[in-house]
Amino acid sequence: MNQQEKHATPLPPGPPDQFDVGDTDDSLAKLVAYFKSYGDIFRIYSPGRKVDTYVISHPDWVKHVLVTNHRNYTKGVGINRVKVLLGNGIMVSEGDFWRRQRLMIQPLFRKRAIGRFYEMMIECNQALADRWVENAISGKPVDVTEDVSEVTLEIILRAIFSEDLNALASTMGGNPFLVVAKEPARDLRFAAQFRSLKKLILEIVEQRRNKGMQRLDLLSMLMSARDKRTGEPMRDKELIDEVMTLIVAGHETSASGLNWLWYLVSQHPEIQTELQAEVDRLSSPMTAESLLGLDLVRHVIDETLRLYPPGWLITRRAIGDDVFGGFPAAPGTDILISPYLLHRHPRYWDKPEQFRPQRFAAPDAKERYRFVYLPFVAGPRHCVGESFALAEMQIHAAVVIRNLALRYIGKQPVEMEARVNLRTAHNLMFQPKLR
Repeated sequence: MNQQEKHATPLPPGPPDQFDVGDTDDSLAKLVAYFKSYGDIFRIYSPGRKVDTYVISHPDWVKHVLVTNHRNYTKGVGINRVKVLLGNGIMVSEGDFWRRQRLMIQPLFRKRAIGRFYEMMIECNQALADRWVENAISGKPVDVTEDVSEVTLEIILRAIFSEDLNALASTMGGNPFLVVAKEPARDLRFAAQFRSLKKLILEIVEQRRNKGMQRLDLLSMLMSARDKRTGEPMRDKELIDEVMTLIVAGHETSASGLNWLWYLVSQHPEIQTELQAEVDRLSSPMTAESLLGLDLVRHVIDETLRLYPPGWLITRRAIGDDVFGGFPAAPGTDILISPYLLHRHPRYWDKPEQFRPQRFAAPDAKERYRFVYLPFVAGPRHCVGESFALAEMQIHAAVVIRNLALRYIGKQPVEMEARVNLRTAHNLMFQPKLR
């Protein structure tokens, strides 16, 4: 007997086929098709988990799940796979332990705290721009997908480890964390490679403790963090799980977003011209304050994350009974919220399939798109690194635009790969041109 047969009251409409959302290559394509057919709520039966899955796309219900009634929900589909990779960091932990960890980590990413990393972000991106300038001079193309992945990884690693990253790379004969950028698959093989890095992190932690070393980086801030109730620090396993989470979460969202950004800008030369004009108005030398004050650059980033949100699926599981649009959701029901669907919802977005950064220029844009624009989730579990990621992306885009124009030269259609993150199925090649 399946879930539908167990209920006496009607359940949401849905397709006859059954599949485990997120486990198939065509999951996103199916969700898009079902949304067009069924609207703001539809049901898919999951044969693997033997439960109903509700996909909801109404902002009131999204707010209900993520904010108003969030205590009735735990993390849902796919969380065990992430746990294998990242341990019990704040991306996957629950309950009192999650609240404890969140309170200790949150101060690390306040705007004042992350300001110390802005100059480093500029230096890393200027080094990348300089390499692309050399390619422009020699006429060689650049693999933007690979390069933005590596630069965003370098930035989060330097923010975490500061000087110890160079020492580690020198000892190891290279950066051992590069596997995060070089290996796109997030399978068991990658998990084994990634978990082997925990020993290196612990060695750095122990070295700092033994020598009484304090650095102006995220690792030292995590080591110094204390539970406000007990005054206790994180245990080593907890500390390392959070570092592993920061490495992956702090790299992949920005890398994916910037990859899509350069593709979209290359397809809209009028936007590229406007971006160049905005950046050219900056005085020299560039400062973090001036780069982060560029409105159009920020609107382009917002619009990129709208069309291609890296976190394309938010998963929750009901603890107790709930109701959506008059349809009951029993305990154990998986609730899926897809930012991809919300961000293209025709009821809330004008010409939703078009790349139109100016939609974010309106003074009321932030409030108007509340709960239909979720690139960093919302509510108590919104992404703690949002300000860091946005600053990193804005600095990258501005530095590159000041130096170069990028022309997409890929010969195959750009396809989406919707697995853990929404990425391009293939690396994107561009020809850089000096400005």
